[in-house]
Amino acid sequence: MSKSFMIGNEALGEAAVRAGCRFYSGYPITPQTEIGEYLAKRMPEVGGVFIQGESETASISMVYGAASTGVRAMTSSSSCGILLKLEGLSYIAMANVPCVIVNVSRGGPSVGYILPTQSDYLMSTKAPGNGGLKIIVLAPDSVQEAVDMVPRAFEYAERDRHPVMILMDGCIGMMMDHVELPEMRERVVEDFGWNITGSSESRERRLVHAIPIGAEVGLEALNIKMGEMHERWAKNDAQWEEYNCDDADVILVAYGISARVCKGAINVVRQSGIKAGLIRPITLNPFPSVPLEKLDPKKIKRIVCVEMAIPSQIIDDVRLAVKCRIDVDCFNRSGGVVVNADEVSEFLLRTANRKVVG
Repeated sequence: MSKSFMIGNEALGEAAVRAGCRFYSGYPITPQTEIGEYLAKRMPEVGGVFIQGESETASISMVYGAASTGVRAMTSSSSCGILLKLEGLSYIAMANVPCVIVNVSRGGPSVGYILPTQSDYLMSTKAPGNGGLKIIVLAPDSVQEAVDMVPRAFEYAERDRHPVMILMDGCIGMMMDHVELPEMRERVVEDFGWNITGSSESRERRLVHAIPIGAEVGLEALNIKMGEMHERWAKNDAQWEEYNCDDADVILVAYGISARVCKGAINVVRQSGIKAGLIRPITLNPFPSVPLEKLDPKKIKRIVCVEMAIPSQIIDDVRLAVKCRIDVDCFNRSGGVVVNADEVSEFLLRTANRKVVG
């Protein structure tokens, strides 16, 4: 491990290099442009390939091609740029090709503002492509956690031969922090049994394609296989953090930078007698329902979703997890306005006895 002082985007790029990523293609868009800028310099130093595509669509298509050979491939963008990549992402998923896609989110709909928000929760977790596509979505709350998630994202992608997304807001992408970087991993591309390595007399020609061909492998069969994979994720891969929940009677639910803010707010309101705690989803998909399902409605007065999105996007998953047994409220900012601990604290104190409707 080595310590460095880096901005989040560059730290994530270095983590990808050290995780064995040797292909990156992307297109500039704030607030994630530094990922591509960093890798434009770094990839050639390790024998990798960097390509700035002429568009987001071209970039995800290049990842499709590179990943089909078995190389670790990654792309990144921001919100409206990710939207343009989703068609290609759907093809990659159907072709059973692993890759990592990073979304350093910004406001919207449309191009929105370049300032950070958390408005891509629904797009990332519910509809990252057509046909009921789902992907694992990881959400770091710090630069260090973003660095730590990169190798894990590649491992999940290769385990399932499926795309994986890291979703982080512009605050984490642009903040500077001390990080411990992992050791360099040199990953040799081998014949994994599915990747394109060049045909020879020793094996049959392979095709990597996104269209189900032949009656013996129909579309429904592939949909069933994906559905079983989604069930395995829910059973085995959901991750979360609990903070001051042991004696809490008010639970905040937040991810990313909002979760960091909530920890500060919890420390403040506890001095005023409000026993608040935090459940932080680390995987947004699969959503960590377990800690919410276990909450005792006789003990917990209410749940408050804190999110940089209007209207709240995570609130429906929270309500489903608690089966509507506990009132679920929300505190939201959007349009590039970052939540702060004073606002969250004031909201909790002001609404301590409020009955939630709806």
